[in-house]
This record gives sequence, structure tokens and C-alpha cells, in this order.
Amino acid sequence: MASMNWKPFIYGGMASIVAEFGTFPIDLTKTRLQVQGQSQYTEVRYRGMFHALFRIGKEEGIRALYSGISPALLRQASYGTIKIGTYNSLKRLFVSRPEDETMVINVFCGVVSGVLSSSLANPTDVLKIRMQAQGSLLQGSMMSNFINIYQTEGTRGLWRGVIPTAQRAAIVVGVELPVYDITKKHLLRSGLMGDTILTHFISSFTCGLAGALASNPVDVVRTRMMNQRVLSGGPLYKGTLDGVMQTWKNEGFFALYKGFWPNWLRLGPWNIIFFITFEQLKKLPF
Repeated sequence: MASMNWKPFIYGGMASIVAEFGTFPIDLTKTRLQVQGQSQYTEVRYRGMFHALFRIGKEEGIRALYSGISPALLRQASYGTIKIGTYNSLKRLFVSRPEDETMVINVFCGVVSGVLSSSLANPTDVLKIRMQAQGSLLQGSMMSNFINIYQTEGTRGLWRGVIPTAQRAAIVVGVELPVYDITKKHLLRSGLMGDTILTHFISSFTCGLAGALASNPVDVVRTRMMNQRVLSGGPLYKGTLDGVMQTWKNEGFFALYKGFWPNWLRLGPWNIIFFITFEQLKKLPF
């Protein structure tokens, strides 16, 4: 334990917070688009990402575009720290040099770190999605809303959707981080590019697209499961697979890719900001 390198944990958390703040309005529009069609959100209010951005800003104010930013930053401070730190630490358990890493090792480390970090940070994710989806309807501070969810829905309310969240994280982290590492390694080995910001940009753009394609169906179901309040009766979705099948049956296959463009347009810039920030932090002389 004494030999553990804590820098990936610290730098991962710091870079995650920077990336989250820079792309949060896009994430908010993605959430609003995804809950459209759910039972209590039958009205189609938004025709797309830019329309949602404009309408939210006009009707609810510019500050509404950052509804849920406090739990989002708290989530990244925990989720991002654990995710990146665990991923890098696990890789070093298997191989001592980055050059010896393989896709299989990286995918395994990504899946494990994604599941662990997302499960621990789930309460902040629940509150973030509630605040994003309901906007001005959810009044009070972050802590008062945490307490309200706990008092009305219990501990299970704070961990609502933890299984699809962990499943999504397993997919996203198990795809994004290995794709970034492998893309960067091949670019460096080609001799055409050095360890520069351009290399980090191309690698992060690629991994963001791959992550969005792989995770969007689970993300739609996860968002809807977290947003539903179960005070009486049973939940709308019994699980991830049931949510996928119900959404597909009731709204069509492409409903599983609701919010894809803002999802990708968020994951793309998010990963670009994150990895460029992370790579620059790694170069600090301490």
C-alpha cells in the first residue's frame, strides 16, 4: 500500500471536475430529452439539443442550465477520483510498464473501476438527475434535497438505479479508457505524432464517440429509473432489461438513442477537456 501512486486519484478528480463544469449544460439537455415520453413527461417540449438549450434558458433562466451542478461536481469529485485512480492502479498490478498493456487488461480494469466508482457515487447521481429533470420544481439546497429523498423514499431512493448505473459505467469506462489508451499508444508508435495535446485530442475524441455509441441505451433506462419516484405501487421499470424492452416496445428502437447527440456532444468535449487536463497535470514537477 505504501508504494501506491496517489497522483492518478488526485489528478483524476481534479480533471473530472473541470470537464464536468465545462459541459454541464449539454448534460442537462440530454437528461431532459431522455425523460420525454416517460409517463409523467408525456408532453414533447424539446425538439432537439439546441432547442432545449434555448427553451430552458428562456423559460427558466440561464441558471437553470446548471440545475444540479452541485451534486454533479460532488459526484465527479468522488466518481472521477475513484475511477481514474482505481483504473491506473489495477493496470499496474498486471503490468509494470504502459507499453506492455493489452486491450483485454485495460477493458477488465475499466469495467471493475467503473462499477466500483459509480456504485459508491450513486446518491449524488440520483440527486443530479432529479434536479436536472425537474429544474425549478425541485426547491431547496443540495443537502435538503438529499434529506428529502431519504425521508420519502429511504436509503433505496438514494441508490435508485444503481444497477443500470453500474452497468452503464462498466460499458462507458470499459470502452472509453481502453480506447483512449490504445489509440494514444498506436499514434505514438506510428511515429507520426508525439505525446502532444493533438495526440490527446484525437484519442479523447475517439473514445468519446465509442463510449456514446455503446452506452446510450443503458443511459436512457438509467435516467428514467432514477427519475421515477416510487411512493406507492410498483416501479415503472423492474430492471435494466425490462426498461430497454418497454422503451423499445412503447416508443420504438430509436427511443433507446434519445439524447444521443447531446450525449455524444457531451462525452466528446468532456473527454477532450478531461484527458487534456489530466495529461497536463501528470506533467507537473511534483
